[in-house]
Amino acid sequence: MEDKNEILKEKERWENTTAKKSLEKFPERKKDFKTFSNIPIKRLYTPADTEFSYIKDLGFPGEYPFTRGVQPTMYRGRLWTMRQYAGFGTAEDTNKRYHYLLKAGQTGLSVAFDLPTQIGYDSDDPMAEGEVGKCGVAIDTIKDMEILFDGIPLDKVTTSMTINSTCAIILAMYIAVAEKQGVPSKELKGTVQNDILKEYIARGTYIFPPEPSMRLVRDIILYCKDNLPQWNSISISGYHIREAGSTAVQEVAFTLANGIAYVKDITSAGVDVDEFAGRLSFFFNAHNNFLEEVAKFRAARRLWAKIMKERFNAKKPSSMMLRFHTQTAGCTLTAQQPENNVVRVTLQALSAVLGGTQSLHTNSRDEALALPTEQSAQIALRTQQIIGYESGVCDFIDPLGGSYVIESLTNEIEKSADEYIKKIDEIGGVLKAIEKGYIQNEIAQASYEYQKAIETKDYIVVGVNQFTMEEEPPKNILKVDMEKEEYQKDKLRKIKTERDNNLVKEKIEALKKVAKTDENIMPAIIEAVKVYASIGEISNALREVFGEFKEV
Repeated sequence: MEDKNEILKEKERWENTTAKKSLEKFPERKKDFKTFSNIPIKRLYTPADTEFSYIKDLGFPGEYPFTRGVQPTMYRGRLWTMRQYAGFGTAEDTNKRYHYLLKAGQTGLSVAFDLPTQIGYDSDDPMAEGEVGKCGVAIDTIKDMEILFDGIPLDKVTTSMTINSTCAIILAMYIAVAEKQGVPSKELKGTVQNDILKEYIARGTYIFPPEPSMRLVRDIILYCKDNLPQWNSISISGYHIREAGSTAVQEVAFTLANGIAYVKDITSAGVDVDEFAGRLSFFFNAHNNFLEEVAKFRAARRLWAKIMKERFNAKKPSSMMLRFHTQTAGCTLTAQQPENNVVRVTLQALSAVLGGTQSLHTNSRDEALALPTEQSAQIALRTQQIIGYESGVCDFIDPLGGSYVIESLTNEIEKSADEYIKKIDEIGGVLKAIEKGYIQNEIAQASYEYQKAIETKDYIVVGVNQFTMEEEPPKNILKVDMEKEEYQKDKLRKIKTERDNNLVKEKIEALKKVAKTDENIMPAIIEAVKVYASIGEISNALREVFGEFKEV
């Protein structure tokens, strides 16, 4: 390869001759080109912009530092798990959708829960009124969980569940349903989100104060370590941080900072990092800036590998691997000209595949208007299948690796994210940074800048601030009517009438006693759900012991 100085000399010649002549005739579209993370984009990238040691900084797929992927042969072995996020109305409604998606070729389940379920209220609670089944499926008792997975063998599918503050209860129900199916816990495969820190940062579906919330996260991880060895006990989520308005750099930084907090919490309890770190997983957003997104995934993998090796002295390669699920960006979908969202989702999904994701959900074209219809969900799934089976990109391992642009962006994102992590360390860690509002303020500022760019047309959103047109009101969108809420309430009343309420009280009291100790809480919750204690009853018992978090 030519000497760096020789390349720079030739680039200067090119700038002053060939490029200059072209620019005089065809000026560039804008003065400054930047990525969404405000990384300056050079006019041309050359080997002089991508200084790195191949062995040290890139390495080989399946080996430290995992820049080029966690699987040695990536998708040449098998494709990512195609896992469409779905849930609405009642367990009966959602079960029907799951069977539809599995028949259409989906390879994993992903459960969306309604808001009352996420924050620990039964469907008949006044706090739940008008929200039952609206943004996900309503789950009150183990009976709903049985219906949700009716006809779906839990030893044959992997299930991801987006649940946080009530994660222990939902996971307990899943374990109990599997037991009823005759499936031992050790055979269960899947993921629970169980990431409470990002709820305080970006999403808001918390119940308890940070300390008991972190205890619940820890108990779940340690219980899974001993009883569900194939289960991902946490999915440390950057997705919602990005949806709240962060940049790609902030998404990486704040997500990995949360990961550091969880690992530190568990190792501080005397557990060796290599005993549990192999089951940690991550969840990222795939946004519109295509090349930056590809680089983001590679940078996150490399940075996490270094953190685990250098900060926590992990020894096992599996402890250093950043395995992640990706969802395309809901915040980029537009209600205007919704068919355009198919194109957006395709680009975002492709960035995740080229970035080496292990699992993928593609949003549906109508999600800026409502929950997706069956047809929209099928198009979203077909998008993944076309990328996987028709595009040819899956025949190559890290096909963009070595690109001057990609390697330069990967380096820039890793460096900038690491600077954020060091700043959080200086503040005293994630919890302190949350208390001070540092992370929230950084995201809010990035969100403001992004919105300002749209309003000033520095960033064009097709159909929104440019290329607009008159449109008819949307048709054929999914609506969850109030009859579903009444049906769910009736079902819950019947269960509360027919169950052994004395036994329920006994198990709830036992749970409260455990909650007041350092004992792992999962076994007591499993015992409670088995006797049909509801999610609201269990959450209220824990509210009595832990209190509720109120943001100042």
